[in-house]
Amino acid sequence: QVQLVESGGGLVQAGGSLSLSCAASGRTFSRYAMAWFRQAPGKDREFIGAISRTGGYTLYADSVKGRFTISRDNAKNTVYLRMNSLKPEDTAVYYCACAALPSTWPPPSYDYWGQGTQVTVSS
Repeated sequence: QVQLVESGGGLVQAGGSLSLSCAASGRTFSRYAMAWFRQAPGKDREFIGAISRTGGYTLYADSVKGRFTISRDNAKNTVYLRMNSLKPEDTAVYYCACAALPSTWPPPSYDYWGQGTQVTVSS
């Protein structure tokens, strides 16, 4: 059974930084691209970015490009989201997700999701 567990959310002031982690189990982590999404109250889920299975490729939504960085450590089965220059509009529940198919880039779909972690940015 695949499990994704996010951690690291919290309250931060605008302009500050925060790092999220997502620990994966139940699947050969290094075979799959991973991604981060977020969902603010009353809004649709938004794609933030993704990282290839080796970490050699990343892509980001325009809304976070240059401020957020995704990385991974396959030895620890963990993917990270480093968020800098945070804005109040970044407030949301953040989710990690696993690509549905191994060795695909960019992933066309995702089949497992974490439970989410709240990030709140105060102005």
